Amino acid sequence: MLSFLASSSVEDNTLQQSSHDDEILDAYSNTIIEVVEKASNSVVQIRVLKKTAQGPSQRIRQPQEAGGSGFIISSDGFVITNNHVVSNSDKVEVGLMDGRLFEATIIGTDPYTDIAVLKIYADSLKPLRFSDSDKLKVGQIAVAIGNPLGFQYTVTAGVVSALGRTLRSETGRMIDDVIQTDASLNPGNSGGPLVNSRGEIIGVNTAVIAAAQGICFAVSANLTKYVAGKLILEGRVKRAQLGIAGQIVNLSERMIGYNKLSTRTGVYISEIIADANANNDELRRGDIIVGLNERPVSSVDDLHKILNDELINRRVIVSILRGGTRKDVKVLAGELK
Repeated sequence: MLSFLASSSVEDNTLQQSSHDDEILDAYSNTIIEVVEKASNSVVQIRVLKKTAQGPSQRIRQPQEAGGSGFIISSDGFVITNNHVVSNSDKVEVGLMDGRLFEATIIGTDPYTDIAVLKIYADSLKPLRFSDSDKLKVGQIAVAIGNPLGFQYTVTAGVVSALGRTLRSETGRMIDDVIQTDASLNPGNSGGPLVNSRGEIIGVNTAVIAAAQGICFAVSANLTKYVAGKLILEGRVKRAQLGIAGQIVNLSERMIGYNKLSTRTGVYISEIIADANANNDELRRGDIIVGLNERPVSSVDDLHKILNDELINRRVIVSILRGGTRKDVKVLAGELK
């Protein structure tokens, strides 16, 4: 009798646990379903005819079809996708979930962040809202919607795996504030949205690591919103430059100690670019940049982060090591073309 009661108790507990697990699973499933219902009508398919050269003379151009994803951000037809999806294109078409197809105009592209803005002229558009990606937490739900490998409106779900990653763009410049996620991405997902549990944009899916599993990247919503705004208003994103070519170099312990530096590397100036529309006469080849406007510089990427559009045509203080001794010089920053 005691044995029977014990067995019944175990079975009851198992049933209760199973019921509880089902409730949790249903809650998670319902969240994903609600997200898809909110966001999927705003996701678009991008179809591109790209410019390619063929033959030894490189004169005969044959259009090549390519594709990706995107999403609507305004009721008047602005669409965001990746720069690498639409760059060097002859024709771009945007397909909506309801089957409508529109030829798109490229409003602007920014290869430095891999963001592009398109425009279509259509009615009854449903835009997605941007979230504040600065409030993201590692572990929160992340849902990707796109057209991987030609399979339209595919949904994958995961979590925000890490924040504040950096990713190197096709230009060689680092993209800051990148979100890492394990929501599965494949070719064709590029340019599609990564959304939160409320169906709001937290990022733009942009890259995967081919040899890895569950390591995918998205440009953050806040950076995307800033870049898209600049592209819509001005057609491009302006950035400052010093007019140099440089590379990272290790600093000796003597240099670090004598000059009381907070970094162990700097940027060695290998070339002064004369026609870079920057007044950089006080810089010399062989100088090592260790600071800019009192902010430490340990790499070329640090310079890229600091040289934003606010510094164009402004005098900046560049801290350099010349002959092993720290010196501050003034440079009139130019605009990166």
